[in-house]
Amino acid sequence: MPERALWINGRLCRGAEATLSLFDRGARDGEGLFETLRIYGGHPFAWPRHMERLVLSAAVLGFPVPASPLTLRAALDEVLAAEGLADAVARITVTRGVAGGRPTRTGAWVEAEPLAARLWRGARSGAAAAIVSRRPFQPGPLGAHKTTSRLAYHLAREEARVAGVDETLLVSPEGQVLEGSVSNLFAVMAGEVLTPPLATGILPGITRAMVLSSCASLGLAARERTLTLADLHAADEVFLTNSVQEIVPLGSLEGRPVAGRAVSARLLADYREAVEREALSRATGREA
Repeated sequence: MPERALWINGRLCRGAEATLSLFDRGARDGEGLFETLRIYGGHPFAWPRHMERLVLSAAVLGFPVPASPLTLRAALDEVLAAEGLADAVARITVTRGVAGGRPTRTGAWVEAEPLAARLWRGARSGAAAAIVSRRPFQPGPLGAHKTTSRLAYHLAREEARVAGVDETLLVSPEGQVLEGSVSNLFAVMAGEVLTPPLATGILPGITRAMVLSSCASLGLAARERTLTLADLHAADEVFLTNSVQEIVPLGSLEGRPVAGRAVSARLLADYREAVEREALSRATGREA
């Protein structure tokens, strides 16, 4: 059992002490929400965006009011200090708590681990490899929320592990490519940056939104459009995004090479400038 520190419901725990009640609906029925953030120099990037998505999902799904962002941020700082982590991946989880209390309170835990343990091989090398899931996928009404009920996504991740690649792409029964098991998807075709519509039920990724904003500022044409596997094979460039891996071009899809890198390289440079701007704002006392 890992001995790393976790913050659970108000206190720091380690190893076997890090437990959640079986009466908590998060443990019992998978009724939880989470956010995964990348930590740069001891600070979480895009913290307000992640907290906004968490709070909004909790409200939409009828969760009790979760711990405040201030409480969760203090908990994260406590975990990072206990583990001595500067460049890391953090996860913030809230659950629907134990039923029957008045008022019912959410459960919450915060954990972090070194960044190196979570980076794809392709994120390190600059070009990822992906396959297509053999199971047709439908996000359903919960696809737009980062819930802890993630068996379908984990089964897809296992397909990637078995194949020795970084990511698995999820395709609807109608043949639309939707997203990766832990990432959003983009393709560059005829000079346009294209990404599947949120209306398909995919996750509204934080990095996805930042990429679309960057396209506007960089003068790159970008829009939502349904994509098929044929589109991806014909694309000049395909790349994946999430908060941990940032922006990663695909070097191969189903064993077939994908050559393009130029657009994703521009977008990655712009993304990292945003990371640096946030760090500078923090250093000068203007952190959001």
